[in-house]
Amino acid sequence: MFVYSGSLHIHSKFSDGSGDVKDIAALANEAGLDFIILTDHNTLRAKDEGYEGFYGNTLLIVGCEINDKENKNHYLALGTEKTFSTRLPAAEYVKQVKEAGGIGFLAHPHEKRNSMKEHPPYPWTDWDTTDFTGIEIWNHMSVWMENLTEQNKYQSFVHPLRSVEKPPQESLDVWDELNQTRKVPGIGGIDAHAHRVNLLGFVEVEVFPYKVLYRSIRTYVLLPEKIEPTEDKTRQKYFEKLILEALKEGRSFVANYYHGSAKGFKFFAEQEGITYNMGDTIPQCNGVNFKVSVPAHHTAELRLIKNGEVAGTVTGNEADFFTGEKGVYRVEVMVNGKGWIYSNHIRVGI
Repeated sequence: MFVYSGSLHIHSKFSDGSGDVKDIAALANEAGLDFIILTDHNTLRAKDEGYEGFYGNTLLIVGCEINDKENKNHYLALGTEKTFSTRLPAAEYVKQVKEAGGIGFLAHPHEKRNSMKEHPPYPWTDWDTTDFTGIEIWNHMSVWMENLTEQNKYQSFVHPLRSVEKPPQESLDVWDELNQTRKVPGIGGIDAHAHRVNLLGFVEVEVFPYKVLYRSIRTYVLLPEKIEPTEDKTRQKYFEKLILEALKEGRSFVANYYHGSAKGFKFFAEQEGITYNMGDTIPQCNGVNFKVSVPAHHTAELRLIKNGEVAGTVTGNEADFFTGEKGVYRVEVMVNGKGWIYSNHIRVGI
C-alpha cells in the first residue's frame, strides 16, 4: 500500500470562500499535500470549468457540499457529475448521490456553537437515513468554533491550530455505534474558507488562510499503486477513482498535522498468515493480532478502541494487541493528551 495525504472540505470563490481555485491548489502543492478535495456549496462549477487535475504534485478533486432548505444536514458529495436541489429533504439527496454512483459524508454532524449566537450551527439531524457513506469525524473550523469563549478568543485567533485538540466525543461515539451495524468510514476536514474581515474600517485581514489550515486536519489514504502527476485526463480520473474508493472503503485514517506528519503510521491485523488493513473485515474471531506503529514521537499513547471502548493502551512507538472477540476495532494515537491520529475500523467477525 502507498500512503497519500489530503485536505478535504475546502471552499473557493465559487461559493463562500475567498480563494481562486488555482491559488488554493498551488498553496496545497506548496504544503506538500498529495491531493485536495474542493467542496463548494451546492455547485460543481470548478469541475464544469475544468479545474480538476494536477497542480505540481497535488491532485485537485471537485465535489460539493449540499444542504437542505433550513441550511442544515450538510453533506459532502463526491464522485458525481451533477448537483442536487437544496429543496429536497436530506434523506432524498443522500439517496440520489448514492444512486448517481457517488459517495458522501455527513459534514460536522454534531455542531452546537453555544458561544457564537451570530454564527449558528449546522448539525446533521436526519439520522434515519442509512444511504450515506461515512461521517466527517473531525472538522477543524467546527471544533475551533466549539472551543471558542470570551476568555480565549484572542489566543484562538492568534493560534488557530493550537485549540483543535481532538474530534468531538459525540461524533466518535456515534461513529463507533454506526460501525457495529455496517461499515461507516470516517474522514477529517478543514472546512477552509479564508474569510476576509475588515478591521477598523481600513485593514483587511484573512482569517484562517488556506496555507494555515493545510497544516491541521488531514486525511491519509492507502492506495494499491503510486500516484504520479500527469496531464493525461484519463489517468487523472483513474487516480481520483482510486482515492474516492479508498475513502469509500475506509482504507484511510485522519491525523492532525499540527503534531507532525502521520506518514509512517500503520494499523493492520494478522490472522493465520493473512494481513488485513483498515476498512477490511476479518471473518473469524480467533487469534487476531493487531499491530500499530507510529513515526517516532516521545510521548505517543496508542489506544486500541473496541466498539467505542478502550480495550488496550501502550505508551511508545509501536504495539501489539491480541483478541479473539468479535467487534469493530480502531486506533487512537494521543500526543501530550491531545489527539493526533484516528484510524478507520477493522471489523472482526461482523
